Amino acid sequence: MTSWLGPDEWRAVALSLKVSVWATLIALPLGILCAHALARWTFPGKALLNGLVHLPLILPPVVTGYLLLLTFGTRAPLGGLLQDLGVVFAFRWTGAALAAGVMGFPLMVRAIRLSIDAVDPRLEQAAATLGASRPWVFVTVTLPLILPGVLAGAVLAFAKAMGEFGATITFVSNIPGQTQTLPSAIYAFLQVPGGEASALRLVVVSIGIAMGALVLSEWLARRVAKRVGGA
Repeated sequence: MTSWLGPDEWRAVALSLKVSVWATLIALPLGILCAHALARWTFPGKALLNGLVHLPLILPPVVTGYLLLLTFGTRAPLGGLLQDLGVVFAFRWTGAALAAGVMGFPLMVRAIRLSIDAVDPRLEQAAATLGASRPWVFVTVTLPLILPGVLAGAVLAFAKAMGEFGATITFVSNIPGQTQTLPSAIYAFLQVPGGEASALRLVVVSIGIAMGALVLSEWLARRVAKRVGGA
């Protein structure tokens, strides 16, 4: 790939992979918690949490990026506090990972929640009657059954992170080598004369990664159905 892609193109692909992997890994524990809460718990504000989780799916990505800038920008109260602690998101690759994670989070939660819904609650109740605590029931009973769904959700979030553009460019701009992910690089190449060839190569890479992620997600989803159904 390094011989086919130029240095700038390769840097964009490498940064996208870095951003997407970190976005997925950091979002995964919270995604599992949210999915389990929405599938199994009853609490005030459950509908509100469900709406907030899925909000990035229906908001324009630029709006999501702007909200992130208002929240985590260096002049924002929270962003300023984090900056004092040495954590900076605005105009950094870490901000790109945050934006990508937020945009992929709804897909991750939905996939995991569907896998939890497919698990018979009586299996969890049987473990609880034997004296197991709720966390232990989840770790020993629920998690093994939903593991393919967790992996499918992670793959979907990773693919979404790889293709995220609107929220990322609004929040962290398009700085080559720092925040210029694969979609941002495609946009940048299309703005300069003679950049169509580079843009086309990156489009091919994007399609390959996206198709691979979708195929893997579908395969994992089928495994969920077979495993839970006892096939």
